[in-house]
Amino acid sequence: MGYVLITGASEGIGKAIARRAAKDGRDLILSARSEDKLNALADELRQGGQNVHVVVADLNAPDEAKRLWAEAAQIGPIEVLVNNAGLGINGPFAKTDADREETSVQVNMVALTKLMKAGVQHMTGNGGGKILNVSSTAAFMPGPHMAVYHASKAYVLSLSEAVAQELAGAGITVSVLCPGPTKTDFFKDADMKDVRLLKLGLSMSAEDVADAGWSGMMRGKRVIVPGFMNKVFAFMPRITPRGLLTWVVAQFYVRS
Repeated sequence: MGYVLITGASEGIGKAIARRAAKDGRDLILSARSEDKLNALADELRQGGQNVHVVVADLNAPDEAKRLWAEAAQIGPIEVLVNNAGLGINGPFAKTDADREETSVQVNMVALTKLMKAGVQHMTGNGGGKILNVSSTAAFMPGPHMAVYHASKAYVLSLSEAVAQELAGAGITVSVLCPGPTKTDFFKDADMKDVRLLKLGLSMSAEDVADAGWSGMMRGKRVIVPGFMNKVFAFMPRITPRGLLTWVVAQFYVRS
């Protein structure tokens, strides 16, 4: 078996997926910005006998995705790519920090696309493989006060489904994981700790999300929405008028 390359592996869902993959006996290449956190996780996972490598990368930098892939591919064949790194920021579009939103676009969309393309080309020449892109239930609906984040995750969902169809029968599967609120540091980093959404008590653990994503990807499932209520939220846009839907989502992101 080849390696599992995971971006955003230092914490949250990425860290939980790394542990899940190691439990399956997979060798790993872990990437994120925090070298200390990556090394600590690598040391933990090596205790199970896995080969674990660390490649530090800041995917906001234009050439980092290309460099990350080149370094990872030199370690060994990559059989599984998990595009987990992602960012967001809460607030009205007119007032949120433009640099932070540009970073979100670069990481959530541009770097993911570059790594995905490199992965498809690499796997085509190495007997196939699997790609798991981490999106969100945000992908299914517009998100006032999280407008750029929702739009970026809609891009990930659309791209993943389209490429999955292109690769049908080619030995490469593309899956997209669309979790709802998850107990990670994302909400703190996105300045969302007081929003109404988090007070609904619907957050899943990163471990449960990771298990759903990993098992769904291994089965070749294209769209993975973990949790009953998240499935409800993902289905709502099909039956709710767009104006009403957008208003409802806006209420979730208001501070209370």
